[in-house]
Amino acid sequence: MAPARDRRTGFSRRRQYSAFFAYVLAIAGALVGIALLVVSSFNPPAFAALRMTVASVAAPVASGLDATVGVVRAVPDAIGSWFRVHGENAELRAQVARDARLLTRARVMAYDNRRLRALLALRDRPEDVVVTARLVASSATSARRFALLNAGHFQGVRPGMPVRGPVGLVGRVLETGPIAARVLLVTDPESLVPVRRTRDGLPALAAGRGDGRVDIRSVNATNVRFQPGEMFVTTGTGGIYPPGIPVAAIAASAIDSAIAVPIAAPDALDFALVERPFLPMPASTPRAAAATHVPPQAPPPAP
Repeated sequence: MAPARDRRTGFSRRRQYSAFFAYVLAIAGALVGIALLVVSSFNPPAFAALRMTVASVAAPVASGLDATVGVVRAVPDAIGSWFRVHGENAELRAQVARDARLLTRARVMAYDNRRLRALLALRDRPEDVVVTARLVASSATSARRFALLNAGHFQGVRPGMPVRGPVGLVGRVLETGPIAARVLLVTDPESLVPVRRTRDGLPALAAGRGDGRVDIRSVNATNVRFQPGEMFVTTGTGGIYPPGIPVAAIAASAIDSAIAVPIAAPDALDFALVERPFLPMPASTPRAAAATHVPPQAPPPAP
């Protein structure tokens, strides 16, 4: 048998009862709500306890929902922040690399500028300069410290002449050839240079150590304290080195004897000045027999 198409409420008693009770509950709920609304309007504190009870139950639930919403909302922000920070980090790394290249170029240009200025100062040489020569070699591994100049006695270079760079003393000429000369560096163990401290004029000796540095030894005084960075220059004593040429700077604190670093490193020099000695060299004196000419005497006359 085909199902009936009439689906009205009155066709089934169960549906009639369900609809009836639904209407009754709706009307009752509306009446209760109206009554509560009227009571709360005329007596607001009457439902304070009930409201607080409901609020106490709902507050934890609301807090949990709010925390959950905050966590869920923070997930996209965290993902976006990670991508943004990752991009900014990559951009900053690229910028640091670019700045490093620019800084390297600036340092190279500054070094070249200082070197060219020093060479320009060498070109404007004073009258006591014999020749400006190139340092073509220097010993850095043996116990002795020598340098080779591409100028010799054909250019007027003689043994004993001081050799200096644009910023400090290099040494003195030890041997000469026709177009080359060997220089005894201030760092050689056989080198002794009279110096003084620029701060107070304290006299000292700069003795080579053979390892690229010098020892500053105080003279005529004891318990002398040396501080890092103190500068020592030549005094002119001995007549070889002109006064006022920078020689070395103290490397570490010490008493009476300190290790110092030469101001002019031969390995970093392109050109050097060969100067005349501070005091003129004594002229060679001829022998008395050659200097004094005694004419021969005539023999006595025969009787």
